[in-house]
Amino acid sequence: MRNTGSRRARTITGAGAAFAALVAAPAQAADGLVLVPEATLLVVLLVAFTLLVFPVNALVFKPLFRVLALREERIAGARRRALELERDAADVLARYRQAIRDVREEAEQSRRVGLEEARTESGSVSTAARSQAESVLQAGREELDAWLDQARNELRGSADSLARTAAERVLGRSLS
Repeated sequence: MRNTGSRRARTITGAGAAFAALVAAPAQAADGLVLVPEATLLVVLLVAFTLLVFPVNALVFKPLFRVLALREERIAGARRRALELERDAADVLARYRQAIRDVREEAEQSRRVGLEEARTESGSVSTAARSQAESVLQAGREELDAWLDQARNELRGSADSLARTAAERVLGRSLS
C-alpha cells in the first residue's frame, strides 16, 4: 500500500510539473517584462492549481501527514514505554537494594547472636574445665595427703626400729 501511494504521488507530481512546463511562457527581456500574465494564462494556471490541490493533498500531503503523525505517535509511545521501564527498573533496583540491606542486617544479627552464643559457650566450657581441673587437683591433693599420711604412719611405726638399728650401728653394740 505504501509503495502504491508513493507511486501515485510521484505520478501526479510529475504530471503537474510537466503541465507547468508546457503552460509556461518563454522568458522575455527586461524591456518587454510582463509582471502580470495574460488573463487566459492566469485563468489556466489558477484552474490547474485548483485542480491539482485536491489530488496532491489526497495523494501526497495527507499520507505524508499521516505517516508523520504515526511516527510521532510511535515516538511518544516509545518514550512513555521507556519512562515506564525506567520507573519499573528504579522500583526493582530499590527492592533489590532493600533486600540486600535486609540480608546484610539479618546476617549481621545472626553473626552477633552466633558470637554471643560462642562467648557464652566458651564461658561455660571454661567454667566447666576449671571446675573439673579443680576437682582433679583436689582429688590429687587428697590422694597425695593420703599417701603422705600413710608414709608418715609407716615411718612412725618403723622409726623406733630404725632408730634402734642406727644407734646400734653407731655404737657398734646391741642396745637391748
